[in-house]
Amino acid sequence: MSTAWVDAALRRGPVYFDEGQGCWTVTGHPEALAVLGDPVTFSSDLADLVPRQEDLDLFRRGNIVQMDPPRHDELRRIVSRAFTPRVVAGLEPRIEAITGSLLDARGSRFDLIDDLAYPLPVIVIAELLGVPAADRPVFRRWADRLFDRAGERLLDEEAIAAVAPAVHEMREYLLEHVRRRRAEPADDLTTALVREGLDDEAAAGFVGVLLIAGHITTTATLGNTVLCLHETPGAADELRAAPDLLPGAIEEALRLRTPFPRLARRTTTATVLGDASLPADTLVAIWLAAANRDPRVFADPSAYDPRRNPNPHLAFGHGIHFCLGAPLARLEARVALRMLLRRYREIAVDTAEPIRFRNPWVMSSPTRLPIAVS
Repeated sequence: MSTAWVDAALRRGPVYFDEGQGCWTVTGHPEALAVLGDPVTFSSDLADLVPRQEDLDLFRRGNIVQMDPPRHDELRRIVSRAFTPRVVAGLEPRIEAITGSLLDARGSRFDLIDDLAYPLPVIVIAELLGVPAADRPVFRRWADRLFDRAGERLLDEEAIAAVAPAVHEMREYLLEHVRRRRAEPADDLTTALVREGLDDEAAAGFVGVLLIAGHITTTATLGNTVLCLHETPGAADELRAAPDLLPGAIEEALRLRTPFPRLARRTTTATVLGDASLPADTLVAIWLAAANRDPRVFADPSAYDPRRNPNPHLAFGHGIHFCLGAPLARLEARVALRMLLRRYREIAVDTAEPIRFRNPWVMSSPTRLPIAVS
């Protein structure tokens, strides 16, 4: 999936059936809002469309991302208390301390992903969940397997089989952690989930979603924002001169390089979306990456504009499944980028070294981003 693919998809229209991907495709911003805002017609529960796999079936019991109300609402209420604006704001000193420590260990050349964008959010979410931050190489291996194996088609049977070993390993690790917290409670989010009455399998699945989603979006956002600044002459200097533009610069990077390019839904009944008639029990791919470049909503949609206002991008979703960790991801990105811009006069992508990216059909994010600083 490339910018050229997104542009071609937008030209085909806001809603159409894609024979190659075998599903209905939504590229328009208003149409994406309509789908994401209607969980009754467009269900997040894809179990009936997914090839059966034991580890995935067990893990799905705690996967809030693929749940509909009322179970979704019950679990979201439990964990939302850990992500209130007050709680998230209280994490800023810890995020600053971690960022400073990571940067202090670096020289004038380093890999932004390996040395900052990955460890920072992993340490933060690991501490919230009570899992050992020292195990972050294990967590990264899971993420690499989960987000680099899928192909162009949603719910591809071969891709699902490929990620099953990683899901199994993650489930076993997290089940042990949940059982340990059940026996030895602590002041962390895992203990809170156990105390709410979740069984071990559901709690392990929920912790897994929080652990992976709680770091990988920040990792992508940091890397993508630095790439946007590198590709836009003068943008970094403008942010140094006007730090109040930094939140807008991050939001614009989220729009232009949307971390998760697409979401999936299932129609529960026949419905009309735009000019298209969708049958019941059909798969729908909502291309956030395309909706965030819809020229009906965004002027000059391919340009990176830190001053863009309004910027109603859908990078964190919309409706009942709006990303729980969005405030934390935004705070982590803001703190890290603020400290980078203050510490270094120049931050340049080291083009002499290769940049590597995740599978773009699954996630827009560098996995290796060498930079030179001074």
